[in-house]
Formats: sequence, structure tokens, C-alpha cells
Amino acid sequence: MRKETKPSMKGHLARRGALYLLIVSAGILLVFLGSQSSGNISEGAPLCADGTWTPTSTTNAPAARESHTAVWTGTEMIVWGGYAGGVNGLNTGGRYNPSTDSWTATSTTGAPAGRSNHTAVWTGTEMIVWGGGAASGEFNTGGKYNPSTDSWTAISTTGAPAARELHSAVWTGSEMIVWGGEGGGLVLDTGGRYNPSTDSWTATSPSGGPARVGHSAVWTDSEMIVWGGQDNGANYLNTGERYNPSTDSWTATSTASAPSVRAGNTGVWTGSEMIVWGGDFFDGTNHFLNTGGRYIPGTDSWTATSTTNVPAGRYHHTAMWTGRQMIVWGGTNGPDLNSGGRYNSSADSWAVASVDAARNLHTAVWTGSQMIVWGGEDASGYLNTGGRYCAAAPSPTPRPRPTPRPRP
Repeated sequence: MRKETKPSMKGHLARRGALYLLIVSAGILLVFLGSQSSGNISEGAPLCADGTWTPTSTTNAPAARESHTAVWTGTEMIVWGGYAGGVNGLNTGGRYNPSTDSWTATSTTGAPAGRSNHTAVWTGTEMIVWGGGAASGEFNTGGKYNPSTDSWTAISTTGAPAARELHSAVWTGSEMIVWGGEGGGLVLDTGGRYNPSTDSWTATSPSGGPARVGHSAVWTDSEMIVWGGQDNGANYLNTGERYNPSTDSWTATSTASAPSVRAGNTGVWTGSEMIVWGGDFFDGTNHFLNTGGRYIPGTDSWTATSTTNVPAGRYHHTAMWTGRQMIVWGGTNGPDLNSGGRYNSSADSWAVASVDAARNLHTAVWTGSQMIVWGGEDASGYLNTGGRYCAAAPSPTPRPRPTPRPRP
């Protein structure tokens, strides 16, 4: 079954299955359905030609799915959960090693219940998954997966936030912060901070701004910034807020020159700016957006991203920060898309990203030289295929050698 074009209630992601009657807003993960991760591809990985795609193996790959999560560990991509029809989500996953183009299944012993629209973060040693939904409703449970032992440990529910899906999550270096999303038919303005070393939760203070779902979120090294999405009245937002965990306090982001209202947008952190891009809004007609903005928290100011050579508007896409550019890829604007773009923030310019198999509701991770996309769906159904897109940094321009001075 394909997604409805016209969203209803709070958004535009239709659940499959007879018991899934509620239509909720679609957010993208990175931070939503997946985590933006950085790292270096494992030593010995083959070199790649910039702008080229290499298919990922399907041998021993996890079953086809969408609305799953993915993290990058520094050597492997771990995908988990998601949806593939029926009434329940999946509690299976796999580890993909790009240097050997091979898959290893993740254990299901002790794994959390099957779910989709959950979040996942990588701590440096473990993947933490939390929240999400299934036919039985939303979850406030999760688990920690250790790839070195292929084992799961349940995380505490004492003091955990209310059950939810389509929320956001960031990793601070010591805690996972979850916030927003939808639970019990309501959009939420609550969240929590989970400390894996003590297996304990601390509630985040209410934001003071609107509850939101289908927003994007990034971690700046000192704050979580959330932006966009929809509120409880199904209104599309162009507002945002910054959460400082050290003071448990919120600060609104400026709306001067901010991008237009939207949900299902993506967000990446460059080290100095948050770049938001894409998404859509519905006012009787779907408007798929190819606009965005760069937010500098130090000056609380916005700068629009260029629309010259920009990719087509879309949502259900992914976005990655490579260290020098943002790559957006895939998604849908009615048809599923096999295209994307590379945005250079220092030059405010777009370049085309070469095409591959169309998909949306997929995940993507950044390895240090390649973007790996996997899963999702296309017109034929759910996918267990993927590809590695090479976006290696160009070789530095050699400096001209000084002309030797003539000897006297």
C-alpha cells in the first residue's frame, strides 16, 4: 500500500495495517528515523571515485523494511527495527561492514519489542534504541546493543518519558536526549535525558514553546536545537528552540529570516551552524520544499540557502554532513526520488549528486568518505538493498613552488 498524498490529522505518514488508523507527521531522522553519525571508514576499505555509487551486498542482509534506524560505529553500520507490513514492527537488524561488503545479523535475544518510528544513537561502544510504535501503541522502552558481544540490555523505564514515536534523539557524549514526538494521539512537548552509565532518566523541563512532531534536531556540543515540525493543532512551524542540559533551560531561536513553515525537514550540524532543508506543508495542496536555512546559534541569526541548482523539493529524504558539505538524497514528492544534491555552505552552492535506485523512508550514515543508504521503500514495495555513495574530499591543490633566486 502506498502512502496517501493528502495528509490528515497531524501530518502525512500513513501507517500500514488495519489497526493503524491514526495519521501522524513524518519527521526525518536523522535524526528522526535514523542517526547522523560521523567516523572514519575502516582501515583497508577500498578507495572510491568521487560521485560514484557501489551497491551493498544483499547476502545475509536484514529483511526489507522502512522507518528503521541506522548508526555508524566507526567500522560498521547497524540497522535495526522498522516496518514491513502487517500490524507489528520488526525487532531484527544487521551490521554492515563496508570494507568487506558483508552483513552479520544482530541477536534477537533480549532485543526490544518490534517497532518503527523509534530513534537510535551511538555512544562510542553501544547503540541505544528507544521509543517508537507498533499496533499495540507507542513505547517508552528501549535497549542497549553491544556489537562486540552481540548482546542486548534493556534500559530502565523508571522516570522515562511518556511513550511516543516520531520524536527526536541526540547523543551529547554522555547522555541521550529524547524530545517531542507523538503519543496517545497528542503531540508532546516533553522529553528526557538518559544516562547509560547509571541506567537512569532525568526529565527535561518543558520548553515553553509549542509541542512538535516531524521536526529536526541537532547537537551542537553544548545544546540541542530543535526546529520546524507541526504542533497539536496540526499547524506547520518555522520556529525552534535550544535546550541546554547543563542548566535544564530552553531559549527560542530567532524567526527573523528563518525558513518557511514545514515538517519532515532534515537538519545537520556543521560544527558552527545548523542547516535545515526540505520538508513539506499542506494547505489543501502538498507543497514539497527545496528551500532551507543556516542557523548560527552564536549570533541567533538565519541565512537562506541558495536555490540555484538546488535539488527538487522533497520529504522523507536523508541529509548527512561530511565535514565540508551537506548531502541530501532520496525521499519523495509524489514519486519516489533517485536524486539528491551536495550543498557547500562556505560557497552557498549546490552540486548534483548522481542518481541511484529511488527510495524514501530509508536511512543513511556517513563513514568519513562514503554515505551508505539502506532500506526504505519504492513503488515496488519495501527494500533490503542499499548503496555506498562516494563523496571523498578532493585532493588539496598543490602550492606553487617559489621561483629560486638567481645566485649572485
